[in-house]
Amino acid sequence: QVQLVESGGGLVQAGASLRLSCAASGRSFSTDTMGWFRQTPGKEREFAAAIKWSSGSTLYGDSVKGRFTINRDKAKNTMYLQMNSLKPEDTAVYYCAAGRQYTPLRGGYDDWGQGTQVTVSS
Repeated sequence: QVQLVESGGGLVQAGASLRLSCAASGRSFSTDTMGWFRQTPGKEREFAAAIKWSSGSTLYGDSVKGRFTINRDKAKNTMYLQMNSLKPEDTAVYYCAAGRQYTPLRGGYDDWGQGTQVTVSS
């Protein structure tokens, strides 16, 4: 099992930037992909971005494409989500996930962090 700890959330104004971090421990070779999802109350957890750990290939959800960038530091076993040009609709709890499939689908991820709140004021 992989343990994931997110950090970096907070309250910012629209147009600002934030960088989220996800530190992974216990990661095994079966963990092919890490990703970020987000969720607001009453809504489904939405895919934001994913990165294939070995190659660095990336996927983005339509709502964040062009504004968010996902990357990873292999030496630190840490993944990042750089969020620029934030909008109030980006307000959500952001979850880090690890899984065996390079996919935007929740079912491809086996392990989840506890989440970090991002709030964007208008």
